[in-house]
Amino acid sequence: MTKRIFIPRDAAAVACGADDVAKRFALLAEQAKIDVEIVRNGSRGMLWLEPLVEIEDQGKRYAFGPIAPADVDGLVAELSQGAAAAGIKTSKALGLTEEIPFFKRQTRLTFARCGITDPVSLADYKAHGGYEGLAKALALEPSGIIDEVKKSGLRGRGGAGFPTGIKWQTVHDARADQKYIVCNADEGDSGTFADRMIMEGDPFVLIEGMTIAGIAVGATRGYIYLRSEYPHAATALNEAIDTAKAAGYLGQTVCGSSHAFELEVRLGAGAYVCGEETSLLESLEGKRGLVRAKPPLPAHEGLFGKPTIINNVLSLAAVPFILAEGAQAYADFGMGRSRGTMPIQLAGNIKQGGLFEVAFGITLGELVEDVGGGTASGRPIKAVQVGGPLGAYFPQDLFDTPFDYEAFTARDGLIGHGGIVVFDDTVDMARQARFAFDFCAIESCGKCTPCRIGAIRGRETMDKIMGGQDRDKNLDLVADLCNTMKFGSLCALGGFTPYPVMSALTHFPDDFGRARKLPAAAE
Repeated sequence: MTKRIFIPRDAAAVACGADDVAKRFALLAEQAKIDVEIVRNGSRGMLWLEPLVEIEDQGKRYAFGPIAPADVDGLVAELSQGAAAAGIKTSKALGLTEEIPFFKRQTRLTFARCGITDPVSLADYKAHGGYEGLAKALALEPSGIIDEVKKSGLRGRGGAGFPTGIKWQTVHDARADQKYIVCNADEGDSGTFADRMIMEGDPFVLIEGMTIAGIAVGATRGYIYLRSEYPHAATALNEAIDTAKAAGYLGQTVCGSSHAFELEVRLGAGAYVCGEETSLLESLEGKRGLVRAKPPLPAHEGLFGKPTIINNVLSLAAVPFILAEGAQAYADFGMGRSRGTMPIQLAGNIKQGGLFEVAFGITLGELVEDVGGGTASGRPIKAVQVGGPLGAYFPQDLFDTPFDYEAFTARDGLIGHGGIVVFDDTVDMARQARFAFDFCAIESCGKCTPCRIGAIRGRETMDKIMGGQDRDKNLDLVADLCNTMKFGSLCALGGFTPYPVMSALTHFPDDFGRARKLPAAAE
């Protein structure tokens, strides 16, 4: 009987040696004359265990990890002697994969197939419920599709949390001879990797979501704007697009219907600001990534001046579940106006880093202390930054904050793309505030003065504060600069930079009273 062995092709697993593990398995299995099928699946999201190898036995999958090439010899030896996966004796044995506490505690809707299927196998995708959402969508009028998305409560997972259905309705109602669907896959926030994981581990779900969006608003063409630093995602997406088109799920007659939808991947050049939707559009059009003034909104005049939906990867990837299972099935999860689930990414100084999909409402403390296991260093947690490099820093006394858009807003924070970066008590928050200004100064497109000049002046002023020069006066100046950037910048790059700076000032004032000279590399 053929034994199926699952070894991730996810970039995080590959970076930890998954390719070498897969080659070693194939070589030793052939030498031992064991009939094996090696499936290169996506990651289960438990990144501290990568490469995570799973061996299937009687329909159940048993996990082993992290596995190095040297560990493969023992596993193959056990298999060659007829050992069942459950009985393999090794310190790397973790039991049934889905019983691992980190994984078992999740509610996987968007990531339901990630780590389970072969990412580029259409047959595997369909066997696990794939394209059921599209089938339901084709049976509805476009307005019916949009109503389902509205009723689900789905909000943009890229940062702003704008209701997805309202954006779709606006594009649907716009009159134009051409409309577009653009997926913002320019995942540039520190500590975020959910977009990459879904594109590498379940690319068909994104393709299906974009196709449904196209049918809903009358768009016949879509673009996935992918950051160039994601070569594994580009490979998986392009292979899946070719397969979907060959099978009739893309093209001039989607599933034999009257709807046409073409899709292609476009690579960005690495500018962080191109994660902002209008700058992204400029880049897609072959121009420098400069932010556009609004109005007009992209929903009215977007790509090439035509009505355009711009949604994040996770927003579009949530759509197939909503159509397949119904809006209420999605809306039943969450709290308040934050419905459904959020794929949360745990990173930084954390013991159990990875992707954790759960319904809105879990507290920040539960995520970093219970799910994440605290710091990897074993030292006390001092701060966590939520929402990328422009997110606020939260101290431990705010760990009771529910993961909810409005709850974070009420405490001068933002969920953003769901990235959480943990810092222990050795971190200097004054340096973190300086980094926020420095990051903005480097990444600014330069179009507006508050962002272009304010970030540089902020960095200079932080240097003075950290050097003990007129500390109180310069702290007041930093607060004034932040106020100008927040309300005067054209986009969120300059507008959100005050979040990390002011949260550091507010919650960690002691760190701004230390006089020290910056090392030469930082001056």
